[in-house]
Amino acid sequence: MSTLTLSSIRHQMSRFNYTDLSIPALVLLIMGMLVLPLPPFLLDVLFTFNITSSVLIIMIAIGTRKPLEFSSFPSVLLLATMLRLALNVASTRVILVNGHEGHEAAGKVIAAFGEFVIGGNYVVGFIIFSILMIVNFVVVTKGAGRVSEVNARFTLDSMPGKQMAIDADLNAGVIDQDTAKQRRAELAQESDFFGSMDGASKFVSGDAIAGLLILIINLVGGLAVGIGQHGLSLGEAGRIYSLLTIGDGLVAQIPSLLLSLATAIVVTRVTTAESMTEQAGTQLGNPSALFVTSSIIAILGLVPGMPHLVFVTLATAAAGMGLMILHKQAGLGKPSAAEAAAASAALEQPKELEWEDLDQVDLVGLEIGYGLIPLVNPETGGQLMTRVKGVRKKLSAELGFLIQPVRIRDALSIDPDSYHIVLKGVIRGRGKVKVGRELAINPGQVYGALEGIPTQEPAFGLEAVWIEPSQRDHARTLGYTVVDATTAVATHLNKVLRDNASDLLSHDEVQQLLDKLSAKSPKLVEDLVPSKLSLGVLTRTLQNLLNDSVSIRDMRTIVETLSEVSARTQDPEQLTSLVRPRLGRMIVQGLVDDKNVLSVMTLDPALEQLLHNVLLQNSQVPGQNIAMEPGLAERLFGALREGTKAVEELGQPAVLVVSPAIRPWLSKAVRYRVNELMILSYSEIPDDQAVKVIHTVQAEPKTKS
Repeated sequence: MSTLTLSSIRHQMSRFNYTDLSIPALVLLIMGMLVLPLPPFLLDVLFTFNITSSVLIIMIAIGTRKPLEFSSFPSVLLLATMLRLALNVASTRVILVNGHEGHEAAGKVIAAFGEFVIGGNYVVGFIIFSILMIVNFVVVTKGAGRVSEVNARFTLDSMPGKQMAIDADLNAGVIDQDTAKQRRAELAQESDFFGSMDGASKFVSGDAIAGLLILIINLVGGLAVGIGQHGLSLGEAGRIYSLLTIGDGLVAQIPSLLLSLATAIVVTRVTTAESMTEQAGTQLGNPSALFVTSSIIAILGLVPGMPHLVFVTLATAAAGMGLMILHKQAGLGKPSAAEAAAASAALEQPKELEWEDLDQVDLVGLEIGYGLIPLVNPETGGQLMTRVKGVRKKLSAELGFLIQPVRIRDALSIDPDSYHIVLKGVIRGRGKVKVGRELAINPGQVYGALEGIPTQEPAFGLEAVWIEPSQRDHARTLGYTVVDATTAVATHLNKVLRDNASDLLSHDEVQQLLDKLSAKSPKLVEDLVPSKLSLGVLTRTLQNLLNDSVSIRDMRTIVETLSEVSARTQDPEQLTSLVRPRLGRMIVQGLVDDKNVLSVMTLDPALEQLLHNVLLQNSQVPGQNIAMEPGLAERLFGALREGTKAVEELGQPAVLVVSPAIRPWLSKAVRYRVNELMILSYSEIPDDQAVKVIHTVQAEPKTKS
């Protein structure tokens, strides 16, 4: 037990950082100055430290390129203000207790400001102190507080727009998830910073008022103590305590003015890639302005009674600065001939080709003509990015893995109203839409014609008409389905991504799915990959499921099944057939009707037996592709298309149930020949599922009359 305790203590000590004690030590110092009497020497040290820290803070404020680079400024400002006020309390205690001893009773720093800075004249000191108070409180502090308030309000008001801009860049593929997360964090930090600065500016204004009140208290209290307790005359007490009080006020007010100026610099900074010095130097270095200024100063210098030498000197200096900047801009300070030749030779040499120069193709892309840019621009009401994000979210939830971001970009090489859906650099979908019009789609039965531009719906090839928005209600009364151009593009994108879901799933996505499952079932994943199955075989199996329109959301069941059957085979095709029955309920749930009845088609028994024989003959020759008599194949696919159409006219999904032996081959064979046909095996239908046969597929040869 003791060993464990000692080791834990050593571990904590190894993580301990002594710099973490700096802020608590400063807080304790402030509390000590408020309560304990301090000797004059220590007051000198602390006053010097206060001035040094104020100068350091304003130098940092000048050097920052954007406010968030000094995000700790509100807290630093609070601590610096409290340090200065605590010093005022400590010095007040010393002045009132030891002030009768002379001008150095409160330390040499206060004495120096009381005698050397203001010449020992307390009237002059009071005037200078009053001027500093006016400059600090009325000009700097009040202006900085107003700027902080406006910045906080506008920053909060602009947050929704900035969040939308980040989401738009993420949907367009301009940035990735990590960059978007970083930008959102910076946006939240910026909002917190300006909100804190709005409150921190009140510290500065309160400090200025406190300085004036402390001056009055010190002066009145010093006179009362000097006359009443130490028996000093009114003139002597006034001279001693006035100089000490004003010296103390100046020592505190100068750092206060520096911090107020630092606050104003931070809140008035415009975020650029330059510091304040660089920015001001670049923008103030205007030759024309310097020449005009030089001329005006020179003319003023010619007025009788003016100090001609001073004005002429400044006018000459301004003109000289203008000439220097003008020469620099004109490039008179050119490099040497050797340097110019070397630079020219370097530019003429072709750049060595590197891997960074090769651009990888986007996994998912949407290329649009320039006429469709309004669909993307949120300022013109474009909703395409939002719809694309919705498509990604919906497909990711249905398919069971995260769809990669869709990169939207304009392409000048295509027609203005056209768009291309690109997967892995290959165009997988094309279409045309009309901005400002709506697409009236004929679902199969309508009760009238519409005036417009005839076309085809891009996703499913249905007959459609581009109509004016004013015709929307009329088209719906005739039985048309009316959508806008954005919805048409999003629907087409949804179909292309769904039909090619297996191409979107790679080793990286599968590894992410395994990592997610491993967080809850680590032993299950560890037993499967890589000990029983490689990541490549698992990826291919999941791609086969997606090719069959089967979601891979239930990764736990898939991995459990593969762990059980991996000892029998390593072939992805066979593994797919073994996994599908375990996912039967999930496959069937989207195919049943309202009464939980599965309406299916079946093959004629003779036809199914014939297909069995064909598969059996081809399986006896390893490596040979399955071949079917052309006439039989034509009749089979034609009958399946007719059956699919008949079932869909009844309002039911087209589902064909066959024996497990022929399902894999038949599913591949009809995938691109019969649209919207789902092929199941008998073993994939749950035992308690109600089934209704509504059509039998026959492929008998036509008899000649």
